[in-house]
Amino acid sequence: MKFILKTPNRMEGVAGNYVKELLPDSKVWIAPMGYSGLVLVETKDNDETAEKKLLQIPEAERVIKVLYEVPAKLEEILSTAEKIARHISENETFAVKTKRRGKHDFSSVDINVQLGARIRELTNAEVNLNSPDRIVYVDILGDTAYISLIQGEKWKKYSSDKLNSRELFKKVILVQMPYWGSHKTCRSFGEKIGRATQAFEVKELIIAPKEKIDAYQLMEFIRGVKTGQNSRYEVQKAYPWDVEKVPVSVWDMYQVVRDKRRKNRLIIVTDPKGQMLSDVQEKLAKDMYYSKEIIVFMGSREGIPRGIFRFADYVIDLTPYITFATEHAIPAALVALWEVYEEWKRHQTLRSSSFFGDPPK
Repeated sequence: MKFILKTPNRMEGVAGNYVKELLPDSKVWIAPMGYSGLVLVETKDNDETAEKKLLQIPEAERVIKVLYEVPAKLEEILSTAEKIARHISENETFAVKTKRRGKHDFSSVDINVQLGARIRELTNAEVNLNSPDRIVYVDILGDTAYISLIQGEKWKKYSSDKLNSRELFKKVILVQMPYWGSHKTCRSFGEKIGRATQAFEVKELIIAPKEKIDAYQLMEFIRGVKTGQNSRYEVQKAYPWDVEKVPVSVWDMYQVVRDKRRKNRLIIVTDPKGQMLSDVQEKLAKDMYYSKEIIVFMGSREGIPRGIFRFADYVIDLTPYITFATEHAIPAALVALWEVYEEWKRHQTLRSSSFFGDPPK
């Protein structure tokens, strides 16, 4: 029996050496054909025993048991469809995923489409690319194709049981007091603010001085925001949804509070003088849900001026006796607000399903 271990790049050597300790009679190929992140294992041990031992290796992100090994030719791979179909029932969903390493006269998509079509014909099972019950893995290493069948992913980025945090953050407007000091420092902090803002895909970032500020320090801070935003945006282009750059503007902090054009807005100030989040979480979550805009004020070196507290709906101390560093404030605040919102939303969903469900017998 053969197994394929998939590890982070450059960790295959560590994992391979652990395999040799756990399965001393096995044959181990570390980075076969020079491909990093792979360990190929051949063992005479019982399948279940070997797999159980291999799963003890934390460097192994996946331990995949090879069911079929065939030459890396399209028709040879497709010929395994009938054997694979025996392991998939009609009421299950499946997906075919191919990783091709080396040069071939076919693509990974060719295998996914054609092998998937044959399996579907044989089983009547439906294809589900997002959250399948079973996954057919085709790992191609040079002239050999290793075919495996595993259960659907246990850990998923996107699934129906996860609420989408973007529904909250798309209503959030961050009001950030700019950092001041040396030009290098201003730019460095600006990059961190820009990256965090873009990462959460908020509605808008307002850079808001509370008083006169050196123009060149502000310029460097804004340049840093742009650099940080762009670096994160490049990563987000790979997301399975469209991502836009967060609008960035400059406005006096006190004018943000005075703005009467923004209807149905909720103003939140994060400050160590405020209430604990646990004391207001249910009401806060409900207010966030019904608000069109959620305006969150963030300090920088100094806290938000106390006079603004009177206009805030909530002044919240996120972590009593701890003051966040400037670059940590945005992630900490938004994650905390999401946790409160998510818990309340789930509670509402449970109450609703209970209310509209079948009456008790």
